[in-house]
Amino acid sequence: VQLQASGGGLVQAGGSLRLSCSASGRTFSTYAMGWFRQAPGKEREFVAAISRNSANTFHASSVKGRFTISRDNARNTMYLQMNSLKPEDTAVYYCAARGGVIISYIGWSVSEYNYWGQGTLVTVSS
Repeated sequence: VQLQASGGGLVQAGGSLRLSCSASGRTFSTYAMGWFRQAPGKEREFVAAISRNSANTFHASSVKGRFTISRDNARNTMYLQMNSLKPEDTAVYYCAARGGVIISYIGWSVSEYNYWGQGTLVTVSS
């Protein structure tokens, strides 16, 4: 599967953005999906994950209540709605996919995913 992240940009603190991750190739619904981010000089960190059928989601504590992960299997697209953005949310955001998993699976570590998009930059100004 090939992944393409988009929707990043510059936003003021308190603002909102919606990231999209479009997938091509094999059937999107067979993949568990996740969002990760990497700030300058820091390791890539988990943001949110969603199971194949959207029944299970998990958000990092740092974004819980502000960010929401979702997916539309008919459109081969995953989303990350980001509200109440803070300067510390500034990072390159990556979408990731893992195949060969049961329908309820979600993963929250970098090593669990075997397909990655190119990343989209989110900059939050104070």
